[in-house]
Parts: sequence; structure tokens; C-alpha cells
Amino acid sequence: MKSGFMKSRVSLAVIVLLALSVLPAAASNFDDKVIDQDSIDALQAKVLLAQPREQCFLYAELVHEMTEYSLRQYAKGDGDKASVLLKQVQELAHKIHLSLADDNKRLKNAQILLRHTAFRLNEMLHNSLEDQPLLADTLAQVNKAQDEAMLQVFRK
Repeated sequence: MKSGFMKSRVSLAVIVLLALSVLPAAASNFDDKVIDQDSIDALQAKVLLAQPREQCFLYAELVHEMTEYSLRQYAKGDGDKASVLLKQVQELAHKIHLSLADDNKRLKNAQILLRHTAFRLNEMLHNSLEDQPLLADTLAQVNKAQDEAMLQVFRK
């Protein structure tokens, strides 16, 4: 009886360890995070308090979250809210340009995140009939920020 109890305890421990090792890999996808207005507000507050060398990545993260949230707003039929978010994305893409410097922390991660965001905007541009000019302008701004971040990565 004691050995059966120990075997089940060891089996349970193995299952827990396997589950814990799989979760971070599954949650590492950019789009797995639940994004809502509260998470965007929290990230905006974090950007304001961040050191200059951390701001580039945080702006890229904010651009990504706002883009994903705006795409969901379009899907729900709230084009007005989505348009406001995309205009804010354009402003933030410009701030990324202004925050690029040699001492940026996680610059490569910011560049990858911006590339993914541009991909998502491009998908929306080709799959939507709403706000085509705004989507195209936002995509252009994000592409420009991504290109500048990539050039900065290669300069290092």
C-alpha cells in the first residue's frame, strides 16, 4: 500500500512538472495574451515610468497590444473604437522612432514584435473593407518603426 501511494505521488509530481514545462512554451506566442483596455492602460502607465533604454520595447509592446485590440474591435463591429486605437498606434510608432538609441534594452525583441504587428495589420488590410486608408497609414508607420529598429540592431 505504501509503494502504491509513493508511485501515485511520483506520477503526480511528474505530471505537474511536465505541465509546468509546457505552459511557458505555449504562452510565449504574441497573440496568447488576453488584451483589453485595462491591460493597455497598465502598459501605458508602465511606459511613463520606464527608463529611456526600456521605452522602445515597451512602446513596441503597446503598439502590438493596441493593434490586436483594435482588430478585435473591428471584428465586433466597433469601427469607431478601432479607428481611435489605430490613430494612437501611429503616434506610438513615431515615439518608437524617437526612442531608438544605441543603449536600448531588448531592441531585437522590439523589432520582432513590430514585425509581427505589421504582419497582423497587413492581414487586416487585405481582409477588411473598413478604414482601408487608416489601416494602410498605420501599417506604413509600423513598418517604418520596424525598419528603423532593425537597422539599429544591425548597427550594434
